[in-house]
Amino acid sequence: MRASRPAIERRATAVSTPRLRIALAVATAGRPACVLALMERIARQVRSPDTVIVCGSAETDVAGIAERFPEVRVITSRRGLACQRNAILAELTTDDVAVFLDDDFIPGPGYIAAVEAVLRDRPDVVMTTGHVLRDGIRGPGFDVAFADAVLAADTGEDRDAIEEAYSGYGCNMAVRLAPVRRHGLAFDETLPLYAWLEDVDFSRQIARHGPILKVAASRGVHLGIKSGRQSGVKLGYSQIANPIHLVRKGTCSHRKALFLMSRNIAANLSRCARPEPSVDRLGRCLGNLRAALDLITGRLDPTRILAFDGSEGAHR
Repeated sequence: MRASRPAIERRATAVSTPRLRIALAVATAGRPACVLALMERIARQVRSPDTVIVCGSAETDVAGIAERFPEVRVITSRRGLACQRNAILAELTTDDVAVFLDDDFIPGPGYIAAVEAVLRDRPDVVMTTGHVLRDGIRGPGFDVAFADAVLAADTGEDRDAIEEAYSGYGCNMAVRLAPVRRHGLAFDETLPLYAWLEDVDFSRQIARHGPILKVAASRGVHLGIKSGRQSGVKLGYSQIANPIHLVRKGTCSHRKALFLMSRNIAANLSRCARPEPSVDRLGRCLGNLRAALDLITGRLDPTRILAFDGSEGAHR
């Protein structure tokens, strides 16, 4: 249930809360232009991050970043969102908070300031996620100019709203690092490549140690760029394999997994005859079917998509 900030119970805090060290963390693959556009807009934040770290899977993923933004720490790791985010976590030894943004998420200028305000005011909170004004992942996607226009026109309606959330949305979520270090939390590398539902898995791990809040003042636009993501067949397989994997490890309920799987299967089947131009519905259906067969034969495993044929150049 949505509640305004004063309506949420607050725990006692010290008279003077120390300033938090906040890191901006970006994992990227195949989209250096997106990262450059994001870095330009991070420079406009009301509250600048203390650390900025970008992790690619190859030098080409991060081309030009160090030259244009020398303050950014650039690293590489094995490809895969979970692997790359874990590589970033390993680098953040002195920061208090990691703000994970997708390379195609454009934050409003007050995004980081809002994160800091909530986490300083509520030391019990372990994660926040923001308000996505427009989400291009649900269609063909947006360009940066569109995102800039949306943010410029934003009236800030419901800016003070804060509500409890089941999980962070992976394109924009801030994580308090103390419980991550204390309990050895990590993103699940069993979920390869685009790692669908890695945000839910990590959120439910950290939710054992405190609440997760959705903070409307942390606002932005998710472009939903389609390049650099996995093929339709691989995503379709992940739509079945990943929820079942999370149920088995205890970070997703049977009910939620069934909802996610049935919703995606229904969407893929109903739109297969007349698919959206930006979505490979046939590929997703084939991936769903392949996962169902593997479930029946006892071979279902999220990592099996690594052996599939097909392009990883488009998330369709």
